[in-house]
Amino acid sequence: MRILVSNDDGIFSPGLTALAEVASQFGDVVIFAPDYEQSAVGHAITIQRPLKYHRVKMMKGFEAYRVNGTPADCVAMGLYHLGGADLVLSGINLGSNLGSDVWHSGTVAAAKQGVILGVRAIAFSQVINGEEPNYEKQKPYIKEVIRLLTTGNQPRLVNVNLPKEPIGLRWTHQSVRHYNGKVVEGQDPNGRKHFWFSATPLTNPDENSDRWAIDNDLVSLTPLRLSLTDEDWLNRLNAVQQGSPI
Repeated sequence: MRILVSNDDGIFSPGLTALAEVASQFGDVVIFAPDYEQSAVGHAITIQRPLKYHRVKMMKGFEAYRVNGTPADCVAMGLYHLGGADLVLSGINLGSNLGSDVWHSGTVAAAKQGVILGVRAIAFSQVINGEEPNYEKQKPYIKEVIRLLTTGNQPRLVNVNLPKEPIGLRWTHQSVRHYNGKVVEGQDPNGRKHFWFSATPLTNPDENSDRWAIDNDLVSLTPLRLSLTDEDWLNRLNAVQQGSPI
């Protein structure tokens, strides 16, 4: 199996190497990752300038390339370079991607780009609390997730979140919660104003959601799809339209 590994934390992120190590147990691994960290860039793609990629030396000796583009660019360039792949893996992100995070996550976007280009993909993220990441407890679960999702009829796109002390796996739905999103004003050392965007969840996660799983030390596996169509509303609106005299 030919496996493309990418991320949004940059080519030298420790999570990237950890994911490549586990993936190498399943096939030949090639890495395409951004030059620098691009967290929360979402599914941005580069169209106003040319892209370039260069071979870099990686710890553990993986074939790896750094790209002057976004996470989605990296996957597109990697699949072009390889002439295709059997699996795209993205991560391990330094921090979780739960609930509404999937809208702006570069990690999820890299996996999504793989699916758009016809390749099964999995995004991996891990909860961290300001500590140096360590992946030894997560690696057996990452291996099990890859084995599970490459066997038989499985979802094409899955968002995986890893707790700090995992005790099992759980299929979950995406948690949707209200946030108190706000702009926080500050001041730099030279007295100039600057601003940060801050968002804190206002509601507790519902059972069997991705956030609930993480709170209960379970690895969360959330199947995602490319279509954003609200089918319930569409069906209702079509029913109203069909009953309309117009």
